[in-house]
Amino acid sequence: MFGILTVAIFLPAAMGLPVYVLGRRNIRLARLLGVGTTAAELVVTLIILGVFSYGIGGFQLAEKVDWASSFGLTYHVALDGISLPLLLIATILSFLAAYGSTDLIKEREPEYYALFLLFETGIIGVFTSLDLILFYVFWEIVLVPMFFFVGIWGGPRKKYASMKFLIFTYTGSVIMLFGFLAVYAWTSSQGNPTFDYTELVGRVGGLALPLQLAASIATFVGFAVKLPIVPFHTWLPDAHVEAPAPVSVLLAGLLLKMGGYGLIRFNLLFFPAATNVLWPYFAAIGLVTMIYGASVAIVQRDLKRMIAMTSINHMGYVLLGAFTLNGIGLSGAVFQMFNHALAIGILFLMSGYIHEHAGTRNIDELTGLRGKMPLTVTLLVLGSMAAMAVPGLSNFISEYFVIQGALRASYFFAIAIVAPALTVGYFLWMLRRVVMTPGVGARNEISLHSLAILAAFLIPLFVLGAYPGPLLDSIIRATTNPLAPGGP
Repeated sequence: MFGILTVAIFLPAAMGLPVYVLGRRNIRLARLLGVGTTAAELVVTLIILGVFSYGIGGFQLAEKVDWASSFGLTYHVALDGISLPLLLIATILSFLAAYGSTDLIKEREPEYYALFLLFETGIIGVFTSLDLILFYVFWEIVLVPMFFFVGIWGGPRKKYASMKFLIFTYTGSVIMLFGFLAVYAWTSSQGNPTFDYTELVGRVGGLALPLQLAASIATFVGFAVKLPIVPFHTWLPDAHVEAPAPVSVLLAGLLLKMGGYGLIRFNLLFFPAATNVLWPYFAAIGLVTMIYGASVAIVQRDLKRMIAMTSINHMGYVLLGAFTLNGIGLSGAVFQMFNHALAIGILFLMSGYIHEHAGTRNIDELTGLRGKMPLTVTLLVLGSMAAMAVPGLSNFISEYFVIQGALRASYFFAIAIVAPALTVGYFLWMLRRVVMTPGVGARNEISLHSLAILAAFLIPLFVLGAYPGPLLDSIIRATTNPLAPGGP
């Protein structure tokens, strides 16, 4: 029956229409209801954290209702140690991005907050769905608000960036759907057609290897475009550069995690025989993505484009860690998605504040910024430390786990150590120009409440950097260790 997960999924969408209608009469009401709904959604997630059983694997809080049983369709949602951290980060980032939007979004606000809430419903639906078609529906819902976010509130090349985003991601989605339909067609031939994940995961092992390989590759393409991996990444920098800063927080912090989650939930755990064949290739693609993203970031002069390339670099860790086939690499990949969302979220939102106050995002033109925005620059240093995975922040733990898991899989993956070295290099290059040059100009600091929003991104990274056990051990590893194909 319906329960708290259904509330968590549909509360934002249910509030979307009132936000739009009432917001048309009073702009301030659109902001209040939009931000207030994301805050209420965060409270619902905290309640879910309170009733979740820790230290055990398997799905919990399941809700299942048949709605087209003759076609094998169900409304089936649940959480485990892979999806719960992503639900938590989705609601945290949605609240912080919505709150930050009150500073940075100044036009068509009723439409913006209504679409924002639709996006939140879509992203939570993706992380909780256990029916393949339901998963696909929520997957596609996410595309709609993101297309309009970039196309309406974006920069000078917003139409180009939004269309490129839609073409890339929708094409990947259709290819992914072909993989799902191939599995469904096979179950039909066995006399009991179903799209239910929990039923299929126990049956797909009997699927012939050629069909398993074909379905795995098809779904991989769909998830790889979202992650994104090289060479399917080119839509991402354009979308980020044109998108407003709060939308970039959603794009990098949440939308990319759809790809990482799909790769783990389906490619890794759903097609075991195909995984045994394909894992070296998938892991190698992750390694290339890590190093390529870091290498290209070095030559960027636009602060936001540099951060976008950092996302590609960091998502490569997710792909590599997932396909090490061991528990430490897999848990590192899940933890990396949580940590990356916060680290990249503060950097993208801060790039919007810096652009608004300094009038530019060109790193060479931000020389002496510490004189104008000393508190903002302090947070920029801390956010950069998180992106660099400095020890003491939880990003260090997740990247360490991924590299350790990769070395357990093969010493060839020792090459992965090049990626964090390059990341440190280009962030220090940026900080040297922005922070380490003499401060010049009149003080033009952002407001205290804006500084508080930025600081909120960092708190979980420091807390989990010192004490990761409650999330890493009791939730993530309790689920990933038993599921890892190669064991802990």
